[in-house]
Amino acid sequence: MHHLDADALARAVTPRALVEALRSLFAQGAEVPLRHHHTLPSAGDERPGTLLLMPAWQADGAGYIGVKVATVFPDNPDRRDLSAVTALYYLAEGGSGRPLALIDGTLLTRMRTAAASALAADYLARPDAATLLMVGTGALAPHFIRHHAAVREYARVLVWGRDAAKAEAVARAVAPDLPDAEVSAVARLAEGLEAADVVSCATSASTPVVPGEALRPGQHLDLAGGFTPLMREADDAAIRRARVFIDTDGATVECGDILDPLNAGVLRREDIQGDLFQLCRGERAGRGGPGEITLFKSVGTALEDLAGAALAYERHIAAGA
Repeated sequence: MHHLDADALARAVTPRALVEALRSLFAQGAEVPLRHHHTLPSAGDERPGTLLLMPAWQADGAGYIGVKVATVFPDNPDRRDLSAVTALYYLAEGGSGRPLALIDGTLLTRMRTAAASALAADYLARPDAATLLMVGTGALAPHFIRHHAAVREYARVLVWGRDAAKAEAVARAVAPDLPDAEVSAVARLAEGLEAADVVSCATSASTPVVPGEALRPGQHLDLAGGFTPLMREADDAAIRRARVFIDTDGATVECGDILDPLNAGVLRREDIQGDLFQLCRGERAGRGGPGEITLFKSVGTALEDLAGAALAYERHIAAGA
């Protein structure tokens, strides 16, 4: 059985290849049982942790079987200088169950989460989108920038966060990967929103960060940070003004950005324009015109982990490991 640590995973998988792997598996489909979701005790006044067990397999029996074991402790970055999400991925052979690989699930989660947002942007962002705004400065931010840049040739990338020093650090970290783009931090969110064609959010906010009234025609808003009913990155005005898309039906029950508007009557289930399965299969149209505001909300799915793990394993073997 092979072991792919974070370095091996990063060598094996490129952003564009991962986006295409997700596109392919969303089009094909996979068996994805409801993930196990368990609340974990935390110390003192910290927010509780979460244990996630996320299985998936290809239905024809000729592909792969996989499961991710992950923990989420939201206060880790501030209290312990650790990632909020840590994980391990187990990949096995379809039809036999033969163990194939153990893969760093922490990096895999960051990469596939970013790739899903980039995949959606490939359908929903304007083809001529030139400026990307990254809202958030955590561990996901550099991956989101790199993956979004794999589907659009951005001339300018802006980074905003509540901590200006962290925003500057993210900009410096990704600048060498984007030699043809101007990469910088912005001091004010309003400045970034005014300039951006695509706004990508990966925060742990519990109250909306992006005001819908600040969005302008033609923008695409990507919301990926919130994964519980108590988390929100955009307000009701953003939902009202946008054509709303989701990654999977899980977004309608797991995250505040969709669940709150549904409960309040701001959004109806039939108003949701489609999901990644429908977009990748051509069953639903993406952007309908240059002046539309589009919004994509993701909560993640084990299908994405399986696609990324299979890609990493195959490239690892092809490289002569």
